[in-house]
Amino acid sequence: MKPKKILYIGNNLTKKTKYNSTIIVLSALLVSEGYSVKIASDKTSKLLRLLDMCYTLFINRKKVDYVLIDTFSTINFYYALIISQLSRVFNLKYIPILHGGNLPERLNKNKHYCDLIFKNSYKNIAPSNYLKSAFEEKGYATVFIPNVLEVEKYNFKKRHQLKPNLLWVRAFKEIYNPTLAIKVLYELKKQFPKAKLCMVGPFVDNSYKETLKLVNKYELVNSVEFTDVLLKEDWHKKSVDYDVFINTTNFDNTPVSVMEAMALGLPVVSTNVGGLPFLINNKVDGILVENKNSTKMVAEILNVLNGNYPSISEKAREKVEGFSWEFVKNKWFKLLK
Repeated sequence: MKPKKILYIGNNLTKKTKYNSTIIVLSALLVSEGYSVKIASDKTSKLLRLLDMCYTLFINRKKVDYVLIDTFSTINFYYALIISQLSRVFNLKYIPILHGGNLPERLNKNKHYCDLIFKNSYKNIAPSNYLKSAFEEKGYATVFIPNVLEVEKYNFKKRHQLKPNLLWVRAFKEIYNPTLAIKVLYELKKQFPKAKLCMVGPFVDNSYKETLKLVNKYELVNSVEFTDVLLKEDWHKKSVDYDVFINTTNFDNTPVSVMEAMALGLPVVSTNVGGLPFLINNKVDGILVENKNSTKMVAEILNVLNGNYPSISEKAREKVEGFSWEFVKNKWFKLLK
C-alpha cells in the first residue's frame, strides 16, 4: 500500500520551550512506521504561526491524505477553526486532536464554531475518556487514542524511604495554579521543617511573579528552587532527588508531565479537575484532592510520606505502560488507513 501523506498542524515550539510536545513525538513515531509527515508551525509569533500554517496547508493541499490539527481550548482554538475550514474548502480529511482541558467549556460557549470544526471532521481524536465523553455528550463522534508515552525511556525508581521533597513540572500560567504549590509547602514545613520544592517550567504569565511574592511572604526562599525550562531528560534526572510529584492545575486534560511522573515512580498527588480522574484511579495509582485546597493536598502528601499508599507507584507505572507506542499504534493505523 502506498504510504499515506500527513500534514500535522500545531504548535511546534520545541526550540523555544525545549519540550518535545505531542506534535514532535507523534510525528516522529508515524514517520518510523512509514508515513510521510510534514509539520507546521515553529514560528514563535502567533500571527506568523497562523500565516505559516495556512500557507503550508495551501501549498500541500494536493499532496496530503490527512490533516492532523492539535486543538486547544484557549486562543489557539482559533488556529483549529481556521485550518479546519480551509481543509473543508480544499476537500481534505482533517482530524482534530483534542488537547485543551477546558475544551468542554468551549463547547458550551461557542457551539457554532465547534459545530463547524467537529461535525465536519473526518474523525475527532480524544487522548482521554474525559474529553471523549464531553464531546459525545454534545453529539460529536469521537475516538479515544491516548497520548503516546515512550515508557521504555523512563527509568522507574522505587522509593523506599520517602522524604518531603516535592516536584512540580508545568508552565507558570494562572490556569495551572502554581501558587498552590507554595501554600502546600508552607503548610508541610510546619511538620517537616526541611521540606523543599522544585518548580520546573517556563515563566509564561504573571503567575510567576505571584508565586515569587508568596515565597517571600512565607520566607521560603531557601526551600524553593525555580529551574525555568529544563529538557525532559534533565528534569527526569533531577526527579531522582524528589519523592512526591504535585499537580496543582485548575483545568486540565491528560497532562503528559503527570504521566511522566507516574512512569518515573513518583507518587502523584493532583487536583481532581478535568481529565485527571480519568487518568488517576484515586488511592490506587495516584491521589486526587479537591481543587484549590492546600490543606487536603498536604494531608494526602502526609499519607504518602507515612506509607499509607505503599503500591501506588508500581500501579501507576503499570497504567502508563498501556500508553506506549506498541499499544497505541494500531489505533492510528486503523484511523489513517
